[in-house]
Amino acid sequence: MPYVTRDQNGRIAAVHATQSAEATEELAPGDPDLVEFLGRTSDPAGLQNALVVSDLALVRVLEDLITVLIDKRIIILTDLPKAAQQKLAHRYDMRSRLADLGGIVAEHEDIPLP
Repeated sequence: MPYVTRDQNGRIAAVHATQSAEATEELAPGDPDLVEFLGRTSDPAGLQNALVVSDLALVRVLEDLITVLIDKRIIILTDLPKAAQQKLAHRYDMRSRLADLGGIVAEHEDIPLP
């Protein structure tokens, strides 16, 4: 999820991929304030930051989509290229280990495993 810095008027001034001393407010990728900010910013660094945040959110969407397709047996994991299989297996392994540690992954976050 993206973290934002707001100006004195309460409008988003910057978007960050990670939490920092300046960026403590976490927003959902589709938050109306964030969407409005992305539409008005012309700062190349701000746009690049926003794109990185968007990429991270989209990666999770794609991971979830692949998991649903595998669960519904629309595709088989082995249908994917070997490199994709390895990357997905690595992510599933990391999510599984986080779940085993208990509470490190936010409670609202599902951990889909095929």
